[in-house]
Parts: sequence; structure tokens; C-alpha cells
Amino acid sequence: MKGIRGILFDKDGTLFDFQATWGAWARQLLAELSAGDPARAAAMAEAMAFDLDRGRFRPESPVIAGTGREVAELLAPLAGLTADALETRIARAAAEAPLAEAVPLRALLERLRGAGLKLGVATNDFESVARRHVAGVIELFDFVAGFDSGHGGKPEPGMLLAFARVAGLAPSAVLMVGDSRHDLIAGRRAGMATLAVLTGVAEAADLADLADAVRPDIGHLPTLLDLA
Repeated sequence: MKGIRGILFDKDGTLFDFQATWGAWARQLLAELSAGDPARAAAMAEAMAFDLDRGRFRPESPVIAGTGREVAELLAPLAGLTADALETRIARAAAEAPLAEAVPLRALLERLRGAGLKLGVATNDFESVARRHVAGVIELFDFVAGFDSGHGGKPEPGMLLAFARVAGLAPSAVLMVGDSRHDLIAGRRAGMATLAVLTGVAEAADLADLADAVRPDIGHLPTLLDLA
């Protein structure tokens, strides 16, 4: 890829391995919300397309690319809570999720910054949660936004275009990196190059038609961009 001067990352499934991080989160959240009622836990797991026994999300899960608000609205009727109350609880639980880096992040991000690239995060999670999750490397990012940051959520391109403005770059000079079709559609709509990674739930065949390249994980970025 030529002419790339900025990289915008999705968070879950891209910076962090999706199943390793969010499988444990989902089990804990459902145990809390079901209050020991197996039938209620099973109903919520089914709504989330989450396999309780294996602790893994199925590819069709609405949680994979959904916003925190959308997950709250999905589960609220089954949990017996308002969407507002559940959104607060989901955000609190998400902030404590056991993170599993897709690759060692600091080494990779420092290499990208050293090559002069602007870096950002655009997630359908809450901005506050995103900042907590990347707290250990946050100084390496020029931009961090969530669905609640005022730019909208993916697959709309608002967050992506906001990054381009903050970074002082044309959208065509930015690479959007993500693990879901929402990420890649947003990249296309923003006029950016797109890279699909396979540390989420989707497989290469699910993403290839929207991606300029597909790689196993973000650790392949230096080679893809031909960095010295």
C-alpha cells in the first residue's frame, strides 16, 4: 500500500483478540444479569448469539459490531431493566474486561509512530471504555473515539472522517483496520484504504470483498506498508 500516512484501528477484534477478551466478559455479565436463573441466562445468550458452554460468540452475533447502546437495547427486555440502566452496567463491566492483546501493542505502535504515521482508534464501544483499555499505550494515539463521542457509530464514516481532520490528512491517506464488515464499510464510505484482520470472529471470506488486503493480525502492518 502506497501513500498511507495514518492508521485508524478498530478496538475489539483488532487491537484485542475478540473471543479471548469478550467471551469472559459475556459470561460474567450474563451471570450477573440472570441472577442465577438458567433460563434467563440462556435467553440472553441466544439473543447475543453467544455459546455459553464454549464461551464464544457466533459469527452472526449482533454484539460483534454493535454499539454499547444497541447491546443494552437488545438485552434490556430480557434482563428486566431499562436500556439506560443496562447501558451503564454494560459500560462498567466492559471497562473491567480481561484484555488479550492481538499482538504486543507497544512494540508495534512505537514502530508505526517511528515511521511517522498518525494513529487512532475508532470503536463502537464507549469512548471512556476505549480510553481505559488502551491506557497503557494511549500516548501513542492521536485520536480515540467511541460511538458516544459525537461522530456516530460504524458503519457510518463519522469517526473516521473526524480522525482524518484531527490528523490533518486526506481520507485517502488513511488506512482503516478492522475485523468486521462494519469497520470496512465505514472505511469505504470515508474514502479510506481498508485492511481486514482475522483476530475477531469473521473469516477471510466474510471480509475480502470490502478489504484492500486481509492479514491474520495487525502485526503484519509493517510488512504490508513496507516500513523500513
